[in-house]
Amino acid sequence: MSTPKRADARRNEKALLDAAASVFVTDGVDAPVRRIAAEAGVGMGTIYRHFPTRADLVVAVYRHQVDACAEAGPTLLTEAASPFAALGQWVSLFVDFLVTKHGLAAAMRDDPDGFATLHTVFLDRLVPVLADLLSAARDAGEVTADITAYQLLRAIGDICAGAERVDPDYDARVTIDLLLKGLCPSTSNVG
Repeated sequence: MSTPKRADARRNEKALLDAAASVFVTDGVDAPVRRIAAEAGVGMGTIYRHFPTRADLVVAVYRHQVDACAEAGPTLLTEAASPFAALGQWVSLFVDFLVTKHGLAAAMRDDPDGFATLHTVFLDRLVPVLADLLSAARDAGEVTADITAYQLLRAIGDICAGAERVDPDYDARVTIDLLLKGLCPSTSNVG
């Protein structure tokens, strides 16, 4: 049995994972480790001590981002102006997450079973959160479309898949905004 990490070690690991996610968004998962270390304010040895391989780091960032998205749902529902606003804010976080995960498949090409496990974690954690957000928005009369959380998650993922190609005329967020507006009874009350 492993011993729990100290609070400062958890904070340092979170800071490192946040920094790596940020670097992955701008530079991709193949970004130099020294760039991630500089962003996190730690030495490269610290990164390698926690994550011996790039794949270990990429997987840890992926899990960290899934956890952050899953934990954000209930918080957004209590803090946002409306359930639909919470849904929109959550979708924005999810899109940010999708950007960081580009390149995950390539980083894990030698571990297809591990990739399949991560996909299962992704669905198990995020589909229920999105279902709760959709349900709250439906209960408030802000969403009338008959779409499941899984369908919406897939649609957003499919829209974002095109964003990884360099195309200055394509903005996935614009398309996702149209998708969300299409869930509403009337676009005049979306805000």
